[in-house]
Amino acid sequence: MISGKTRVLGVIGHPVEHTSSPAMHNAALAALGLDYVYTAFAVRPENLGQAIAGMRALQICGLNVTVPHKVGVMALLDEVSPEARAIGAVNTIDHREGRLIGHNTDAYGIMQSLRLDGGLETLPSRVALLGAGGAARAILYALLQRPEVEHIALFNRTPEKAAALAVTLDPECKRVQPGVLDASSSDLLRDTGLLINATAIGMYPHPDASPLLDPACLHPGMVVLDIVYNPLETLLLRQARQAGARPVDGLGMLARQGARAFAIWTGVEPPVEVMRAAALERLAKAAS
Repeated sequence: MISGKTRVLGVIGHPVEHTSSPAMHNAALAALGLDYVYTAFAVRPENLGQAIAGMRALQICGLNVTVPHKVGVMALLDEVSPEARAIGAVNTIDHREGRLIGHNTDAYGIMQSLRLDGGLETLPSRVALLGAGGAARAILYALLQRPEVEHIALFNRTPEKAAALAVTLDPECKRVQPGVLDASSSDLLRDTGLLINATAIGMYPHPDASPLLDPACLHPGMVVLDIVYNPLETLLLRQARQAGARPVDGLGMLARQGARAFAIWTGVEPPVEVMRAAALERLAKAAS
């Protein structure tokens, strides 16, 4: 029951109608008996400053930040964590004693998903990352923190964006090799033990699209993680399964980055499986 003592959490973005975050977080809050409520706020880019001022004025305890605000919100905060600063994006805001502190939990989420869903305690020496947007930025940062990863092939359909991202996080490009995502990419992908799709290709309403022009580069022993979670099994993951590779859907990363934000706000570790199940139920209802 919501009362005058109930504390407020939420997510800001535009659009946000599709988000599974309220389902995930409210399920975890209910499971733990915490007096919070989590909701979604649609915030247009031109209103971002007002929204953050409203967070202060209304004493909102915490916010997730999604597209298109992850970069722009940084200038409006009192403090940004070193990890979020290095990544160049904030996806979580903690309202702590009158100060707004920005965090990025995407890097944590991807590493936890690779370990717990992909079975990778140690990452392969050669990794391929598709995309050069905000999610790819956090994932590339996380990969570069792992010394066992010696080479990262960073592919994007706009090669200039891949090159700019590579230089930002690996200035001398000693470990990151940027390139264009086209038919010639397949040969380079054959030697990788881990492929991560950080693009929106294959996301609803275009579930029959794959970021790979030639899936022949997929092979047994490879782990393929697609951060897209709607649909849960993308065409890329079907291609991976057919090739004998290990497919990993994006729901694990979503739940685990959300769980990290939850812990930052509340000081309590949430039940990740409850969050994942709630997101899965929401997706099933949306598809019916």
